[in-house]
Amino acid sequence: MKDLMVLLADGFEDIEALTVVDFLRRGGLEVDTVSVTAHNTVTTAHDVKIFTDLTLDDIKLDDYKALYIPGGSAGAATLADNHKVREMVELYNGLEKLVFAMCAGPVVLDKANVLKNRKFTCYPGVEQRMSDGLVPEDQALVEDDNIITARGPAYSAALAFKMIERLRDENAAKDVKKATLYDELGGTLSSL
Repeated sequence: MKDLMVLLADGFEDIEALTVVDFLRRGGLEVDTVSVTAHNTVTTAHDVKIFTDLTLDDIKLDDYKALYIPGGSAGAATLADNHKVREMVELYNGLEKLVFAMCAGPVVLDKANVLKNRKFTCYPGVEQRMSDGLVPEDQALVEDDNIITARGPAYSAALAFKMIERLRDENAAKDVKKATLYDELGGTLSSL
């Protein structure tokens, strides 16, 4: 069983998707990028074209431990409008598999009806496009059992490390932090 499928539609946020894919692969996890279109080419929110590993029609739902929905308003809106994506989110949540979302990605979780009575976070203002009564936490990263959400692009690495911890272990996350000099970043931010 593979570790993670990353669902992508045109307009996804570059750093939120690609940082996660990069860091998880560095951590030895099996990650597939999955286009929800009929072809393997998708364009990011900042007009970078990438070739995905698979399309939605190629995957088997039971082949993955978790799924991830990056942000980017246009990409998240397309994913939210896709009935197969919503069904996958509902299924994974029902099976208590890990479901990760970032930035505008929680809009998809809302459309799949998995955020009711759950804690989550999202990019500021995204909650205005969500169901009445859903109020995000004002936090960088929020875990509520199998639903893990993050606020936005600047938190891509933090979410990636949380994914590695949850899908593999804490030591693997520490190894990737060390290899990417992430731990050094905290000490240098104030001097930049």
